[in-house]
Amino acid sequence: MQKEKIIIGSDHAGVNLKSKIKLYLLELGYDVFDFGVNSQEPVDYPYIAKDVANKVATGEYNKGILICGTGIGMSITANKIKGIRAVVCSDTTSAKLSRQHNDTNILCFGERIIGEYLAKDICKIWLETEFMKDRHLRRVNLIE
Repeated sequence: MQKEKIIIGSDHAGVNLKSKIKLYLLELGYDVFDFGVNSQEPVDYPYIAKDVANKVATGEYNKGILICGTGIGMSITANKIKGIRAVVCSDTTSAKLSRQHNDTNILCFGERIIGEYLAKDICKIWLETEFMKDRHLRRVNLIE
């Protein structure tokens, strides 16, 4: 089974965790594109979030992961793009339910909020959980 194409991006506050998550996803067999950044030099996160979200919205990538200090700014920005349902997750239950019920296509979290091992668990669960459709499809269509 071919794994999904994942795009991952961060700002300067999420660069360390992004590099660890990227390696983890590659180990799991995902096709991962690192959109950057790759240094702790300050950048404006909305540019990264918007570009990653557009690439997911157009179908160039199946899903996206955005990391900043908290995940909040990335999520707010990504959700401005039509077709994007970005979620900030700091726990595995929210990651699972966001996929099952909301068909989220961008996962956001913060390097200043969660540690490496929890971030890896969240990513794995989020990427492996299927959208349940049924009554949830109607609600996702209402969001759009």
